[in-house]
Amino acid sequence: MIKKYPFYLKVSVIMLGMVLLSYILLNLRDILVPLAFALLLAVLLNPLTIFLEKYRFPPVAAIAISILVAMLIITGVTYFLFMEIKGFSSEWPVFKEKFGMLFQKLQHLARTDFGIDTKKQNEYIKEAETNLKPVLATAMGTVLGGMEMTVLLPVYAFLFLFYKKLIVNFIFELFSESGEKEVGVVLTQTKGAIQNYMIGLLLEALIVATLNTVALLILDVQYAILLGVIGALLNILPFIGGILAVLFPVLVAMVTKDGFSTEIWILIAYMTIQFIDNHFLVPYIVASKVKINALISIVIVLMGGALWGIAGMFLSIPVLGVLKIIFDRIPEMKAWGMLIGTEVPTKRRRLSQKK
Repeated sequence: MIKKYPFYLKVSVIMLGMVLLSYILLNLRDILVPLAFALLLAVLLNPLTIFLEKYRFPPVAAIAISILVAMLIITGVTYFLFMEIKGFSSEWPVFKEKFGMLFQKLQHLARTDFGIDTKKQNEYIKEAETNLKPVLATAMGTVLGGMEMTVLLPVYAFLFLFYKKLIVNFIFELFSESGEKEVGVVLTQTKGAIQNYMIGLLLEALIVATLNTVALLILDVQYAILLGVIGALLNILPFIGGILAVLFPVLVAMVTKDGFSTEIWILIAYMTIQFIDNHFLVPYIVASKVKINALISIVIVLMGGALWGIAGMFLSIPVLGVLKIIFDRIPEMKAWGMLIGTEVPTKRRRLSQKK
């Protein structure tokens, strides 16, 4: 006979488990973040490794070649961005001077048109600087973590690919033989979902970077390629990245051009690109077998950012996709899978009322 526990006790245990899980994730992020990215990279490179092994490459050589190809691509993109940023930094004094002049104009506008005196403006600026310091510290930590990840990522990814059979057999051994078929289905769907998501994400980023760059070149905005690529990389962050992506070209246009016509056209161009991205690229390129509704996506992205920063915001969606696959296969968790998904019931269930 299965013992039933009171509802309040179940909720208390679940909440306690969530608090403990959050504590573990927060304190072990320096270890878990490189492992999570390496696992995604290993799943993404697994088809290439299998392809090379079919042509009689030894397993170690096939894995090494796959890792080398991935690292060359990552290094190439990083070098390109570094050289563009280096060129931008050489003109930083000019930008700083023009931005100072623009800032003085904005201060004068705030004082004359909105009645905000200089003292009050300085208080707002100091408050903004105070709020910005944690953001800058997080960004710096992300950069330093990225430098560390360049060493750990290929090592972890190589080991994941080398020991993939051992890991898969371990997962099967955790469950009884009666559940072996279900475990196989979950693993297959998980691998397919991650591969579809990552490949679609890369293709989407390439298209968005091209559209951003072309729009900025047409508007004659300086450093159009750099700003277009940065905008595409920021766009990877769901919902929040699109807002951040438009700020940089608008600021550059405000400093380098007179009037506000260019800034308005940048906003129009980026809104058009966002429309294309949200209604065509994401549904037909990024969307895979797992679909997550917008409400849960926003919440999980913010939670991921609170735990692991920018890395957590990026990892939150594929992790939630994997959880949905698992929830859909477990009868007791199907309600959670429905809550995460995009399918809206046509009818609402009502409790029967006794007359």
